[in-house]
Amino acid sequence: MLLICGTVPLIDLPLTLGEANFDGEILLIGNREIPCTQGTAALISAACVTAAYCKTSAPCVAVAGDNGSGKGSRFIYDYLIDNLVSVSPTIVLMHYILPVMGLMKKVCAAAENCRVKPVMIADASSMYAAKAAGLASFFNIFTPDLCEMAFLADKNAVHPAYISRHLFSSEITQAQELITAAYQQKSAAKTMLVKGATDLIVENGKILCIISEPDIPALEAIGGTGDTISGMIGAFVGSGMSHLDAMMAAAKANRRAGVYARVTPATKIRQVVAALPAAMRDINL
Repeated sequence: MLLICGTVPLIDLPLTLGEANFDGEILLIGNREIPCTQGTAALISAACVTAAYCKTSAPCVAVAGDNGSGKGSRFIYDYLIDNLVSVSPTIVLMHYILPVMGLMKKVCAAAENCRVKPVMIADASSMYAAKAAGLASFFNIFTPDLCEMAFLADKNAVHPAYISRHLFSSEITQAQELITAAYQQKSAAKTMLVKGATDLIVENGKILCIISEPDIPALEAIGGTGDTISGMIGAFVGSGMSHLDAMMAAAKANRRAGVYARVTPATKIRQVVAALPAAMRDINL
């Protein structure tokens, strides 16, 4: 079972649990409709489409509304701490959640106490919490963009907004330097997909694969295209793919979906998500 956890910017949304479904326009979690704009909703939608394509079970979800107060994030942390052992998911994918070191440590302890430790995947602020708690290496997969990669490489930074000044100018040519630094200080997961105009597949500090085609600059301007990659990875791993194969498939499918959706900077992320099945067929998945 793939369990996706994260917050969405809906102030009045309580902790909501259930199976997720996306019909190309509307994301439903149980009986609740969640706008598929970007962030966690885009990630969940992509996971739904990928799971359906792979003929596996729809993802289960724990989401809550949070406008930055941390209230919704606390609901999610508490749910995971109290229920991971009994739910025993095979994969836990954590996304937008207020970074709280103590609570992240308790979540990882709960995962360790499961009968079989779940595959642990983190994107966005869940990576920040894992790094700050000294638990990055507990995770199997991280999916940072280049700025987040610079954050992981900076031993003193507690948030991407506070990375060393020279790292703000990071280019893809510096990626290996940043990756090496992150692994040396145990601030990286075992495998990573470094997302951007060029995607890098990384294992134990080494770049194994570079994916740069098709090159679709408009994708960079659409909020949520990095989130969709993370959602696909979770669902692909749930279908039985290896972690590296799942990351490569997700990076390739995301780019091809941009072609099928004929993206412009005005394209909605739900249109990219809806194009994913055609993209997956195109790359022979």
